[in-house]
Amino acid sequence: MSDFKGFPAEGPAFYAELEENNTREWWLEHKDVYDTAIREPMLALLDALSGEFGEGKAFRPNRDVRFSKDKSPYKTSQGGFAATDEGTGYYLHLDATGLMVGGGCHTSMPGQVAKFRAAVAAPASGEELVGIVGALSDAGFAIEGERLKTVPREFGADHPRAELLKHKSLTAGKVLGSPEWLGTPEALDRIRGYWSELRPLVEWLSVHVY
Repeated sequence: MSDFKGFPAEGPAFYAELEENNTREWWLEHKDVYDTAIREPMLALLDALSGEFGEGKAFRPNRDVRFSKDKSPYKTSQGGFAATDEGTGYYLHLDATGLMVGGGCHTSMPGQVAKFRAAVAAPASGEELVGIVGALSDAGFAIEGERLKTVPREFGADHPRAELLKHKSLTAGKVLGSPEWLGTPEALDRIRGYWSELRPLVEWLSVHVY
């Protein structure tokens, strides 16, 4: 039986306050809320889903401020990622507004981009991806990722999959907010369902980009 019982309402409330009080002093005073309402539920959720989607990890709460003008020390969301390949897999995060789920490929190394575009250009694999992306869009997922403004020069602007060829990375995500089930054990099956919808995209990327 899973140890995951849902994300308590104290989690989004914690991040709403953190946005106004992003200091080490405030964090230390409220760290017990972070641990019990955010970090521990996230780890329990990722553990419960690991058998189906791969071993997950929860991202660290501290921001890397070395090269940033914003010196706020803490992230205002808690992310979790179950990787199938480097940079590819299933994602979710909790912030002041609630929950977001997603999946796809977040990296854009030159070799990976070249493989991705070759697979998009090929009729069979390209049309398969068109169907996957279309189904996700119809289901309410936003199709995102790093994109060029124009079609790569090696492909014609009139290519039937021109919009997909612009992508250097490809993800799909859905903002869920704070539904009634978020703080209950039902959240496990709900998130499992959303990640299952994303599986065709993640698997296509794993086959054709790696």
